[in-house]
Amino acid sequence: MALKKEYAEHLALREKMAMPAPWDMTREEHRFLTLPNPDFIGVPEPIFSVEDRIISGPNSYLPIRIYRPSAEPNLPVMLYLHGGGWVIGNMDGFEPTVRSLANKANIVVVQVQYQKAPEHPFPTPFNDCYAALEWIVENQEVLNIDASKIGVGGDSAGGNLAAAVAIKSRDTKLVDLAFQMLVYPCTGYDGTLPSAINNAEGFGLTSKVMRWFESQYASTPADFNNPYAFPAVCKDFAGLAPTVLVTAEYDPLADDGRHYAKLLEGAGVKVIFKEYEGAIHGFNALAGVSPDIATEVQEFLARGINSFLGRQ
Repeated sequence: MALKKEYAEHLALREKMAMPAPWDMTREEHRFLTLPNPDFIGVPEPIFSVEDRIISGPNSYLPIRIYRPSAEPNLPVMLYLHGGGWVIGNMDGFEPTVRSLANKANIVVVQVQYQKAPEHPFPTPFNDCYAALEWIVENQEVLNIDASKIGVGGDSAGGNLAAAVAIKSRDTKLVDLAFQMLVYPCTGYDGTLPSAINNAEGFGLTSKVMRWFESQYASTPADFNNPYAFPAVCKDFAGLAPTVLVTAEYDPLADDGRHYAKLLEGAGVKVIFKEYEGAIHGFNALAGVSPDIATEVQEFLARGINSFLGRQ
């Protein structure tokens, strides 16, 4: 399918902005220039409550944000991990996305502001996210959630972190996760996959930038073979949480998601998969660019989550 008109126009606008490559800027400039733009991410919809808290991480205090769709007790909960290549991004940039998911799925959503590479490379961001899951498990009464219905999810690098947290949760038996939601996740680091070549340039995220992000996150050669850094290198996928996974047709990471879905299915994991034709990387968080498609994917994700929760 051809690239959808709204994404083509969005990419043309970004081209006019002529933002330097991340390696041609300081970290501070990069983060400032990629702060959330309401014209792109959309306007956050109303939600019953939003609560900011601070929790203790392995080596830092971590801000978290709790979204509740209603006063209903014992709701399921999802730890949501935002994207940004482990280097940029924050909770504010995904505020419209998580509010929409919380409302549509009727679940509590918890975001965490994990620390970023390159100042804090792997395993620090991963450890922060796992610590946030531990906090949820240990504070089910505070959250007033159903402890048997805990899941993880995220977009892009957040999808990477969510998949990795799911693997460690299985390995440590911290909690039997009810689901994982992976949105165009970076699961490996193979720049020779067809989508990484065919969609290398011209669709927002480039393969060159993706390889740069990976080099900022994985600071040693051993990291590239660690499943908690890159989940696709895991040797055993059995027993992982049922998964709803979406990809975008015009995304260098499309094959990361396709490949990971097959690995999970091959290990007997239930997978609900959908590729959005004509879409680009990031479309789940581009409600300001294409509200109809953002709504469509969030409804799809909500249905997938609820099917695993036995609510449909």
